[in-house]
Amino acid sequence: METENNIQKLYDKIKNARHCVALTGAGVSTLSGIRDFRGKNGLYNEMDAEKIFDIQYFIKDPLFYYEKAGNFIYNIDEKEASVVHRVLGDLEKLGFVKAVITQNIDLLHQKGGSEHVIEVHGSPCFHYCLRCSGIRMPFGEVAPIVRSGGAPRCPKCGRVLKPAITFFGENLPADALKEATSEAQEADLMLVLGTSLTVNPAASLPLYTLRRGGEIVIVNNMSTPLDNMAALRFDELEAVFTGLAKLT
Repeated sequence: METENNIQKLYDKIKNARHCVALTGAGVSTLSGIRDFRGKNGLYNEMDAEKIFDIQYFIKDPLFYYEKAGNFIYNIDEKEASVVHRVLGDLEKLGFVKAVITQNIDLLHQKGGSEHVIEVHGSPCFHYCLRCSGIRMPFGEVAPIVRSGGAPRCPKCGRVLKPAITFFGENLPADALKEATSEAQEADLMLVLGTSLTVNPAASLPLYTLRRGGEIVIVNNMSTPLDNMAALRFDELEAVFTGLAKLT
């Protein structure tokens, strides 16, 4: 159980921190009805996600991605921000949280009110042509095409467009990773939320905070490799952030 006393301690840490940042994973968005990949009921248990998000397979058969990813990527605009997204947005407005570093590709932090969001695994906010430079199609145009069973295509060459999500075999966005590393090094408090800390390099970001003398707080329903280094450790995201909402 997440005690009120410990939630108060967490709020005090956030409020008194010089530079607090959050690192979020898929567990944050399960509260919005988006299934995670590696959790207890994750998508990895029933689908070949590595194939869906493999850049070489996309180049070979891009329609496979849209066929398989349509149901859980292209309906995210219909999802609502959870209490976690909303409270992080409120904490940013109060000046307590300086940045949200996210492994998620669902755009829900922005929906929850966060403005300084660093998307280290890319984003479906736009789709681009692998052949023609300058071609950009926003998510709002792509989603209805995919939901109707189609795929977005380049108006110049007709090639199927790729989302700006980082696929397996691609490098993470260099600018985002550089900014995330800088924020982690600057932080004297990092909130690690809804991530099992198993996918690098994002999983190594809390270590930058720890090495600079900062603290980490972990809220996740599964164990992580850094649990024994956490100043506070919680299991239930919804309970913790519902409690924080009352204090914010």
